[in-house]
Amino acid sequence: THYLPFLDWLVHYRRQDFVGDLLAGVIVAIMLVPQGMAYALLAGLPPQIGLYASILPLVIYGLLGTSRTLAVGPVAIVSLLVASGVAPLADTGTAEYVQLALTLAFLVAILQFIMGVVRLGFLVNFLSHPVLAGFTSAAAIVIGFSQLKHLMGVNIPRTEYFYEQVLYAAEHFLESNLFTVIIGLGSIAILLYFKYGLGKHLKKTGLPESAIVPISKSGPLVVVLLGTIFVVAFNLYDWAGVKIVGDVPAGLPPITLPVFNFNIWQLLLPTALTISFVGFMESISVAKSLGSKRRQKVDADQELVALGAANFGATFTGGYPVTGGFSRSVVNFAAGANTGLASIITAGLIGLTVIFLTPLFYYLPSAVLAAIIMVAVFGLIDVKTFKHVWKYNKADAASLIITFLTVLAAGVETGILVGVAAALLLFVWRASRPHMA
Repeated sequence: THYLPFLDWLVHYRRQDFVGDLLAGVIVAIMLVPQGMAYALLAGLPPQIGLYASILPLVIYGLLGTSRTLAVGPVAIVSLLVASGVAPLADTGTAEYVQLALTLAFLVAILQFIMGVVRLGFLVNFLSHPVLAGFTSAAAIVIGFSQLKHLMGVNIPRTEYFYEQVLYAAEHFLESNLFTVIIGLGSIAILLYFKYGLGKHLKKTGLPESAIVPISKSGPLVVVLLGTIFVVAFNLYDWAGVKIVGDVPAGLPPITLPVFNFNIWQLLLPTALTISFVGFMESISVAKSLGSKRRQKVDADQELVALGAANFGATFTGGYPVTGGFSRSVVNFAAGANTGLASIITAGLIGLTVIFLTPLFYYLPSAVLAAIIMVAVFGLIDVKTFKHVWKYNKADAASLIITFLTVLAAGVETGILVGVAAALLLFVWRASRPHMA
């Protein structure tokens, strides 16, 4: 049961746990379909790749993970790291680009699996919380602004530096497609209402918490339906030039293989290392915080093995790197997930969606997916941690600020490396000047 955690919950499975698992599995699937497609586009991949990465990896993690509530799949920050690591090596959207993203998942799988087997879970201690908060906040801003092209309907060229995209968007603001902007801003308004206002209004009506959570988290599905209906009803893709997702291939994911080329592996290794650490940090922090609420133990080394195995699953079924997502895990927990079966149910529903429902996404406006990404990531901007850190330790606050500014100025990978180096140097400097009485 230590190496195969599913044996524990499967043997002792209780009938009353099934309702919670089923409800959680359905709600997370409703969230994950639009999110998976949106995050794939953020990574520079076709939307179906996000759905492929949400089937087998979820089954594998559900069987091998020690967290009963962690929801694995495509996430925003890992998608951004994939784009920043693969874009310099191939043109976005090409078959070669997709192949390199697969290979990146393979390298992440090898790194995480080996780290778990040789019990290197403690290495994440070197990624201090302020550095991670600074990185996440800056990455959220970079991700948000990267979606301006979809929100404005303007073709903004991909550049190495975030501020160049912002300047280009400001210069070409008047070229924006009016209908695209209306769809995008309307979607953001609806998502924000679902996220912050709807729950409070539903509480006043006396609805139970178990009903409020699924309703308030269905915002992405609502904007996908409304956006698609709006585009089709007024034929906007035809005469108004509103960009749509287009043809999403139906059917289960194909069997795929990574590139076995040592030179390419060398080029992808820095990105793979960053994704391995950042993805694991995001997963383990969410898994531990949710596990503590139910007094459930989470094993860091086994989590590495499970995430590594999940990424192997993504590699061989046409996906890209996956990890545990914060928002979906919280929803999974609140909806009553009791075991890994919830994750397997989600995977099954995504599989059915890929087989039968992909034609429904043909007229889905790209602006809606951009809105889903923006609302999801701007919640990651962490001002509270900065205020807290500034009060208790100026050196930790300095490492947070350095990480934040470096990510914005020099890119995500450079930013996190500089942040880790700054945190270690500041720690050494602090330790070299002990208080003497």
